[in-house]
Amino acid sequence: MHRRTLLAAMASLPAAAQAQAPFPNRPIRIIVPFAPGGSGDITARLLAQHLEKATGHAAVADNRPGANGIIGTMAVKAAAPDGYTTLLATTSTHNANPFLVKDLPYDAARDFAVVSSFGSAGGYLLVAANAPWNSVPELVTAAKAAPGQIFFGHFNATSHVPGLLLNAMAGIQLQAVPYRTSGAAFTDLLGGRLHAIFVDPAAADAFLRAGQVKAIAHTRAGSWAARPGLASVESFYPGFVFSGFLGIAVPAATPLPIQQRLNTLCNEALTSEPMNGRLKEFGFTPEAVSLADCAALMQQERARWQRVTQIAGVVPE
Repeated sequence: MHRRTLLAAMASLPAAAQAQAPFPNRPIRIIVPFAPGGSGDITARLLAQHLEKATGHAAVADNRPGANGIIGTMAVKAAAPDGYTTLLATTSTHNANPFLVKDLPYDAARDFAVVSSFGSAGGYLLVAANAPWNSVPELVTAAKAAPGQIFFGHFNATSHVPGLLLNAMAGIQLQAVPYRTSGAAFTDLLGGRLHAIFVDPAAADAFLRAGQVKAIAHTRAGSWAARPGLASVESFYPGFVFSGFLGIAVPAATPLPIQQRLNTLCNEALTSEPMNGRLKEFGFTPEAVSLADCAALMQQERARWQRVTQIAGVVPE
C-alpha cells in the first residue's frame, strides 16, 4: 500500500508542477472577432509576436468573424477563465453592441475584464476617387437632393453608427448597406455601387495611397496631426466624434494575478516596437495603462455610445 501511494504521488507531480508554474506556461490564443486586415487584426498579430518573445511560449491570433463581433466574443466567454484564451476587445464588442443588438447574448461589463487598452483612434469618411464630393457639406447637399439614393457601407459599429448619426444631425437619408467585411464594402465602393464608407486608417490607407478613394473628413475630435489638411466631421456638426477602441479582454472570472500579468505583458508590447509605431500609424496614442484605467475607460466609452446611439435614433435589432 505504501508503494502504491508513493507511485500515485509521483504520477501527480507533473500536473501539480504545471498548475503552480508562473503564468503563462503554455500557448496563448488571441481571438480576433473580425476578419483579417483591419487595425485590430494587425495589432493582435503584433501582440502575439511580442508574447512569444517575452514568454517563450507560442501565441496566435485566431480570426472568428461574424455578427458584428459576437461570434468571437462568445467563444471567449465560453472559454476557461485561465488567461490562455483572450479576446481582442473592440468598440463594437464592448461599447456599441449593447446599444445596437437586441437580446445580446453577453454582458460586456459583467462577463469580461478588460486587461489592456491600446488606445482609441478615429477614422475616415471616404468616397470613391471620382466622386463629385470633396467635403461633408457637398455630400450632405447631394443627399438632401436625392433622399435615400446615396448609400454608405458598414461592417462594424464604428462604420455603421457614424452614418446614422450624420443622418440625424444633417437631416439627410443616407441609406445603410451591411457588409460582412470592409474588403467587400471597398469592392462595391470602387465599383460604383456604394457611395461612402466610414472606416479605420488601417483598412483605408492602401486605397488612399493607390488613389482609388479620397478622404473628405475624419471622425476624430479636433484636428488630426497625421492629416492636418483634412477637416473633421465635428467641424460641421459639433458633437460628432467617433473613435475605435482596441484592447484585450478575458473572462471576468480570470484570477486577478493573471489579469495583472497580462496587463504587464500588453503594456510592454504597446510601448515597444514594432507595435508602438504601427499603433501610431493607425492614429492611436499608445500608453501603458492599469487595470483600473481600463475599467474607467470602459465606463466612459459605454456612456458615450449610449448617448450617440440615442441621438442617432438607433433601435436595437
